[in-house]
Amino acid sequence: MLALGLLSSQLTCGRAFAAGTEFPAPGETSYAAGQRIYREGVLPNGDALLGIREQGTPLVGAAAACVNCHRRSGLGSYEGTTVVPPIIGKYLLRGRQDNVEDMSMPHIPGYVPNREPYTTETLAAALRTGVAPGGRSLGYLMPRYALDEASMGQLTNYLEHLTSAAVPGVSDTELDFATVITPDADPVARDGMLEVLNHFVGGQNKVIAAEVRPMKANREIMYRVTRRWRLHVWTLSGAPDTWQRQLSAKLAAEPVFAVISGIGGRTWQPIHEFCEAHSIPCLFPNVDAPVIAEQDFYPVYFSRGVLLEADLMTHVLPAGGRIVQIYRETDIGATAARAVRERERAKGVTVLDRALGTGPADSIRQALAELHPGDHLLLWLRNADLKALPEGLPNGVEVYASGSMGGLENALPPTTWRPHFHLTYPFDLPDARRVRMNFPLGWMRIQGIAVVDERVQSDTYLACQILSEALGHMLDSFVGDFLMERLELMLSSRLVSAYYPRLGLAPGQRFASKGGYLVHFVRPTGTEIAADGDWIVP
Repeated sequence: MLALGLLSSQLTCGRAFAAGTEFPAPGETSYAAGQRIYREGVLPNGDALLGIREQGTPLVGAAAACVNCHRRSGLGSYEGTTVVPPIIGKYLLRGRQDNVEDMSMPHIPGYVPNREPYTTETLAAALRTGVAPGGRSLGYLMPRYALDEASMGQLTNYLEHLTSAAVPGVSDTELDFATVITPDADPVARDGMLEVLNHFVGGQNKVIAAEVRPMKANREIMYRVTRRWRLHVWTLSGAPDTWQRQLSAKLAAEPVFAVISGIGGRTWQPIHEFCEAHSIPCLFPNVDAPVIAEQDFYPVYFSRGVLLEADLMTHVLPAGGRIVQIYRETDIGATAARAVRERERAKGVTVLDRALGTGPADSIRQALAELHPGDHLLLWLRNADLKALPEGLPNGVEVYASGSMGGLENALPPTTWRPHFHLTYPFDLPDARRVRMNFPLGWMRIQGIAVVDERVQSDTYLACQILSEALGHMLDSFVGDFLMERLELMLSSRLVSAYYPRLGLAPGQRFASKGGYLVHFVRPTGTEIAADGDWIVP
């Protein structure tokens, strides 16, 4: 749902400021102060912004911030028939004549070119009293703000410059994207991902080349100027503490609009932090140990990976008994095991960790010998280690294993383990997703792409499709913040979601799939699985 405070009438005000009015450039104190008012609801003196709706409902601080409705980009939003208009400079600060003569203005829902312009005085009056020029009342959901002259000037300055700078990676003819590959990425999955990316970008450009480029639009008509896609492959090397320096150099040489897909191994944090620091959308990388920082804006993921699986396990563990975890210190299972350990020990549960080195599975047998009846065994292991498990399992021990690490239904334990073996499954079940998978698999078949890692390749295809659809919704307003906002609006309406039963994002959410199943093997042999229960959102 859109945040409270949506405008049901349109505050699309015009450029009619007093002659000689000057605004400080972005980066100066006034701009930063205006940004805090807009985004955080904090006044320059540190007090909370106060807004009061027509019916008397007060909003204080962050709840009163403009960003809740007009969004970070300032380009507004919509839900159903409710439209929040754009309020950035080129929409907010333009008069009727400018709009009528300028045929190059991108169409944005809620933008009304032929309306009475605002002055600095009437804009301030509208925000304070809810009365627009000519005596028209603003919508009852639009707060009336307590803003002094200094704060009003700072907010106006911020709106003047918001979403006005040139956007890296965007030209009149091309959109530049990057994909990032870490040195510990699986080489087979990496090559499969790159083949999907290259074919998708090539296909996109063939479609664009075949289209007749539209004329600049009539100001009342929605349009999109078509641009070719260009993909840059940023392959990292060395230790993670050097990756951000490498990324900075690559970005300087090849400015990009967004990072699409990508693939990593044990850590993705340097890439996540780089994208957030440089305001670059980082869309759906193939990582099973993502960064949990939903307060960040630009990186988004399909799911929380092994950290979601850790929550699924602890959600269903019966009370009582110790937790024994087996994982390899050098793999992503160590991250999940640490999350379980910290959470369960805080509850007073005994957690024993058995970290394996890089050698053979003999140490797994040693760890199993320590199990007691009533223990819960958590396995953060790859398929090769699962296959190496000994046949005997101590009586009274229930086993929970990571499905994403083990290969989902191909994570095959010894037959004697199966009655006590549960697998985390943070995806839709095979039968349920089969129809949706016809789309990516059919596309790959048509493209002549060998399926070497179905999940990575279908996720990569899905990420590209989502990006393509979001760009179509942006209607030539190519701004990184606006791209993220379009994703939030459109993602839940997708019919094709590949491995996931549903996808959705909202402000403050950066993981599109929120849950999963616990499953078991139906028979002593084979790969048929069934859910232990319903879909779980821990």
